[in-house]
Amino acid sequence: MSDLPETDDPFATERDDNTDDMFGGSAPAPVKKDAAYTVLARKYRPRTFEDLIGQEAMVRTLSNAFATGRIAHAFMLTGVRGVGKTTTARLLARALNYESETQHGPSVDLKTFGAHCQAIIEGRHIDVLELDAASRTGVDAMRELLESVRYAPVEARYKVYVIDEVHMLSTGAFNALLKTLEEPPPHAKFIFATTEIRKVPVTILSRCQRFDLRRVEPETLTPHLEKICRLEGAQIEPDAIALIARAAEGSVRDSLSLLDQALVQSEEGQSVSAEVVRDMLGLADRSATLGLFENIISGQMSEALLAFRTLYGFGADPSQIMGDLLEYCHATSVAKVLGAEATRLPKEPAGRVAALGAQLSAGTLSRLWTLMLKAFEEIRRAPDPAAATEMALVRFCYASDLPGPETLLKRLQNGEDLLGGGPPGGGMGSGGSSGGGVSAQGVMMRPQALAQEPQIQLNSFDDVLALISDKRDIGLRVDVERYVKLISFRQGAITFEPAPHAPIDLVRKLSSRLKEWTGQRWLIATEGGGGAETYRERETRERAEALQKLQSDPFISGLMSAFPGTEILSYRAKPKPVTATVPDAPAPENLDEVSDKDDD
Repeated sequence: MSDLPETDDPFATERDDNTDDMFGGSAPAPVKKDAAYTVLARKYRPRTFEDLIGQEAMVRTLSNAFATGRIAHAFMLTGVRGVGKTTTARLLARALNYESETQHGPSVDLKTFGAHCQAIIEGRHIDVLELDAASRTGVDAMRELLESVRYAPVEARYKVYVIDEVHMLSTGAFNALLKTLEEPPPHAKFIFATTEIRKVPVTILSRCQRFDLRRVEPETLTPHLEKICRLEGAQIEPDAIALIARAAEGSVRDSLSLLDQALVQSEEGQSVSAEVVRDMLGLADRSATLGLFENIISGQMSEALLAFRTLYGFGADPSQIMGDLLEYCHATSVAKVLGAEATRLPKEPAGRVAALGAQLSAGTLSRLWTLMLKAFEEIRRAPDPAAATEMALVRFCYASDLPGPETLLKRLQNGEDLLGGGPPGGGMGSGGSSGGGVSAQGVMMRPQALAQEPQIQLNSFDDVLALISDKRDIGLRVDVERYVKLISFRQGAITFEPAPHAPIDLVRKLSSRLKEWTGQRWLIATEGGGGAETYRERETRERAEALQKLQSDPFISGLMSAFPGTEILSYRAKPKPVTATVPDAPAPENLDEVSDKDDD
């Protein structure tokens, strides 16, 4: 009779769990079941006022109020979802009832847990009542609550009432609360939180100290998410974190929920890429959307439609694409006025929109914004949003070939053809009308009657750059300046070394544009090395050399020595003096007559 335990597996053998494996391996460790997972939004909920990100103004006001003893009896916290209203209310409840061995009064310094802190955090303190107005909207529930206000606290210093989503109270409940809120007992404090501040009666607002919690900007939210990733030991690309920060729309809780979702998108030990996060969020490729925006500016109708269909094929929503185009139009306007840093975009897109803003007028961007805003509403109402988007793109590109009203007025005043010369800065793109021109008198001229443009000759690579600028193809201009290291140039052929991260379709775009503009075929080739510096690299080097030469000037160096810490932030070249040319007087026909007049 065997002493082995009975089992259904005929090949099962007895094993002592305390002995090593026969092949030298250690005994397998017992598998432990993990405890219930705590989501990041709860795990990293702020425990002190210093942990609240993006709300420095509110924390400063509360710190000064507690330090001077000017503590209000009622607080109104408002803001969008996820910015920390409920968290701030709980921190306020802890601060009001803070009690430690060294501190015996209200304090905003909550780094050390007090006697009541743990109970308040866990929601089991008898003197801190946290209520949801959505489930207790009636006047009877409010009267029941107010009956307990007159009784003194049992353990803590104050009896604190935290009412979340207070805007959902009924009119009767607000009226019942009004009298108590106006003359509360000294031991009672009220903390209200709401996302709909306009629904709260002004009689209630006037009796509360109001704090508007701000949206947390992406530049503030991104370091916070990076810190949490380090604490969690998770690997995620910086671009992926930037996508999450932008998608959260200022909500810290939403950003942590999205980060929680993103961290499970890859296998353990692997880094989460930006492409994976973009697919998770359902976002269109923003670089492709920016390329679509550049196609619109340049009036490239076929390229714009193909770019949209590519984005639509990847699952991008048409209204979201139009929203991104609106964002880029706004960013271009901001970059034109305040510079690329004010756009709040990543470095590369910010540089591209800044280049667009330098080439477009404020009137052009304003008209483009109006067209896109109208198209956005049309897309939301259209039975087929994709078709509505394509028709809007056709309208944008068609409008890019039309000069602006100010340009037409100027031509009309000068008696010029209204559409003959193209929009020099007035329209949204290059070129003029593809059909006949219209004279100042409104007479339609046939294309055969218009003078044919002479064939364009390009004698140097600088002529190529100048032609791209004249045709207002801003995207191609930026790519050529940044990624083309010229090796050789001759009429009809260009050889260059592509810089790192150059677009894969740069050769095709440059060749097709030059063929379209010059009327002849261009052979564009690339080689692996031997190229000169790019236009941007040369421009950067020349500016650095000019700055170094400027700093070596005796007057400038003496000025900087006299004022320590002085830096040269910008400079510009001295304009060349303009000499007035006086036309030569015509020679007299008869020198004798001149002599006689002088004698007289």
